[in-house]
Amino acid sequence: MLMAKLHGLGNDFLVVKKEDARGGSLKYLARRICQRYVGIGADGVVFFQRTPDDAVADVSALIFNADGSRAEMSGNGTRCLAAYLVHSGEITGRIIKIRTVSGIKAFALTGRKDRTYTFESSLGGPEMDSAKIPVRLGTRPAQLIDFPLTVGGEVLRTTIISMGNPHCCTFWPDVTKAPVETLGPVLEGLSCFPNRTNVEFVQVIDRHRIRVRFWERGVGPTLASGTGSAAAAVAAILNRKVESPVTVEVDLGRLLVRWMPPGELLLTGPAEFICNCELPD
Repeated sequence: MLMAKLHGLGNDFLVVKKEDARGGSLKYLARRICQRYVGIGADGVVFFQRTPDDAVADVSALIFNADGSRAEMSGNGTRCLAAYLVHSGEITGRIIKIRTVSGIKAFALTGRKDRTYTFESSLGGPEMDSAKIPVRLGTRPAQLIDFPLTVGGEVLRTTIISMGNPHCCTFWPDVTKAPVETLGPVLEGLSCFPNRTNVEFVQVIDRHRIRVRFWERGVGPTLASGTGSAAAAVAAILNRKVESPVTVEVDLGRLLVRWMPPGELLLTGPAEFICNCELPD
């Protein structure tokens, strides 16, 4: 089975043509090849196919987390797919449209240096209706902004939204001291999140800059997240801590989020092609 490996600021993905995927279900394949020590290793897999009969999208994508679970959307994963399509010559135009479970996402190529491709992606508007995120609470307001969530007998202030996938954002004075690896899995698996949730740990640096660490649903701690960066910026804007545009600092670089409510959210960032590889059948 042929595949390519790319990363978006350390958030790495395997890109596979769906027609080439062999050896079991896509869920099984994702879990197998994402393993770091006995597989190829990645945070997730993007299976894609060309869509010649689709009047809008160039390709369709199915995204799987490292544990084999389905992801409705991945900002970095789809950007890695867009970079692969350009790098491989599958698509030669500057605009690429990808159909995902959460809708069509558009990617505009804005820069290229060696094997690194920078795209501005249109991710749609964030979903703030608590019934549509989804999240289940006994009593809840229509929007969960600075919402007091009880976790382990303690109250944690959270902002819960969807970027096509669910996100729970928390704010910390120093994100380097945030309990990502202990609190992350607890929040991911809370019963109020029927589909589990991604978790962002956010530090506000100034009115246009935040620092974020991530606990990704079905993966664990990751170096970056596209939808997670978007969700963190949206949460900071909704809580009046920052203003658009927002630079999101992660371990290996920066992403730029532009969002003026209630409009479309634009996310700009890089994706680097690492290599092509082959997994024996």
